[in-house]
Amino acid sequence: MNHKKGKAMALGEDLQKKLSKKFEPSSLVEMKYKGYDLSFKTDDEGNAILLFIGKKTEQGTIKGERYGRTLKKDREGKIFKDHWELKGKAT
Repeated sequence: MNHKKGKAMALGEDLQKKLSKKFEPSSLVEMKYKGYDLSFKTDDEGNAILLFIGKKTEQGTIKGERYGRTLKKDREGKIFKDHWELKGKAT
């Protein structure tokens, strides 16, 4: 994960693997990852769908990047598309 000034950080494979696990449904989960503070929201199935990554401020918010996740499922409920997209700055 390279974080160059003015350039958004790509979500590394290791982090995506960590985020692909199931978490508590419809909740806000916080954790540390390689020196970064993570905060993400989960959907009603426990999938991480909105991620804030950066440094936590004194107010408890994350200053850094904001990512959204697209999950598309077929009729049997099997995921055929799983994609994280940079949505902009998190302040």
